[in-house]
Amino acid sequence: MSVHSDSPSQGAPILPIGSVLTGLAFFCLMDVTMKSLSISLGAYNAILWRVLLALGLVSILYLARRPKMPAGPTLKIHLQRGIITVFMAFLFFWALIHVPIAEAVALSFIAPIIALYLAAVFLGETIHRNAIFASVLGLAGVVVIGWGKMSGDYTDEELLGFGAVLLSALLYAANLVIQRSQALLADPIEISFFQNLVVGVSYGLVAPFLAVVPDVQYAPEFLAAALLSIISALFIAWGYARAQAQVLINLEYSAFVWAAIFGWVFFSEPVKLPTILGTVLIVAGCILATRRGRPVAHVETTAI
Repeated sequence: MSVHSDSPSQGAPILPIGSVLTGLAFFCLMDVTMKSLSISLGAYNAILWRVLLALGLVSILYLARRPKMPAGPTLKIHLQRGIITVFMAFLFFWALIHVPIAEAVALSFIAPIIALYLAAVFLGETIHRNAIFASVLGLAGVVVIGWGKMSGDYTDEELLGFGAVLLSALLYAANLVIQRSQALLADPIEISFFQNLVVGVSYGLVAPFLAVVPDVQYAPEFLAAALLSIISALFIAWGYARAQAQVLINLEYSAFVWAAIFGWVFFSEPVKLPTILGTVLIVAGCILATRRGRPVAHVETTAI
C-alpha cells in the first residue's frame, strides 16, 4: 500500500505525481488481467495462483535484505490485514466477472468514506461535519449507480456482483484503517511479503477442494498480473514517500478513467451515464472528507 509522507515539498512535485499516475495505470491493467483470468478460471483460482506467483517474486526482494522477524505487534497487524484481504479480494474479483471494471472501481471509491467511521469507532478519531456531508454524497452516488443498474436489463449475477463490490468496499475500509498503523511499522516490501504470505496460506488451506492447476497458456497472464501488482505498488509508494498525501490523494480517482478506458478496449464495456454521475458524487464526497484531518488513500493493497 502506499506510504504517506507528511514532509513538506517545494514547488509542484512533478515526479511524484507522475509516479502515482503511472502506478494507478499499471494497477488498472492488473485488474484487467485478473478479470480475464477470473472469467476463465474462476475468482478463487485466479487469485490463488497469482498470489503464489507474486509471493515468490516479492520473497526475492524481501529475503535478499536478510530481514529480522517483525515484532509481535507488527506480525499481528500483518495477520489482521491479510485475513481481511482474503475475503476482500475474492469478493472484488468475483464481482469483476459480472460487472464492468469502471463500475466496480467507482463503487469501491466509497471505502475511504466508510473508513472515516471505522476510524472513529476503533481509533477514537473525531467525525467532523465534512465527514457527514461526504457520507451523504457517497451514499447518493451509490444509489445513482445502483438505480442505473436496476433500471435497465440486468441479471441476478449482475446484482450479486454489485453487492459483492459494496461488501468488498466495506472490508477495504477496514483495511485502510489498519493500514494507518501498519505503514508506521513496516515498509511496502515487508507489507507485500506478509500480505501475500497470509493470503497464499489461507487460500492454500482449501486448495485440495477448490484448486485447479491452470493450463500453461495462462502463464503469461499470471506473470503479468503478479508483476503489475508489485510494480504498481512500488510506483505509488515511491510517489507518496516524496510528496505530501494531500497533494497526491485526489490522483487516486484517475483510476476510474483508466478503468473506463481499459474496460472498453479489452472487454467492450460501455460506461453508462448513471455510473459517471454516481462516480462524481462519490469522488466529491471523498474530496470533501479529506479537507480536514488525515487523508485516506484509496489504492488497493500491494499484491492483491
